[in-house]
Amino acid sequence: MASFWRAVMGSSTEPDALADGVEFWSNPERGGWLTKQGEYIKTWRRRWFVLKQGKLFWFKDHVVNRSSVPRGVIPVATCLTVKGAEDVINRQFAFELSTHRETMYFIADSEKEKEEWINSIGRSIVQHSRSITEREVVDYDSARVAEASRDQ
Repeated sequence: MASFWRAVMGSSTEPDALADGVEFWSNPERGGWLTKQGEYIKTWRRRWFVLKQGKLFWFKDHVVNRSSVPRGVIPVATCLTVKGAEDVINRQFAFELSTHRETMYFIADSEKEKEEWINSIGRSIVQHSRSITEREVVDYDSARVAEASRDQ
């Protein structure tokens, strides 16, 4: 997972590099405690998560302000699916978030919290992947128009 984060976020641990201009401390779309597996040591750790502007940040503490340093961030546009995973990891209130390279597992405090996180992250995936898809469609259509006019 560490190589994935370096590839996506670069090797910098500066808060601005991780945040990519997102003011995670102000008016998040969703915030709350989740338990996640550590990147290196595969123990389960409770972390405060903030979803804002297509990025899922996590912190050691629930007090998040301008000087807080995220412990990590997942750009949701890189995610393919978010869904329940209780049967997969045999833990109540578990869900998974999958990218092309890996699947990450999280545990919420209740069924309601799990469903709310899945819905919030799912909406964010759709919103942020749609803009990429629209650009690809426009580029594809423009290429077809240019190709057709060259052929005439």
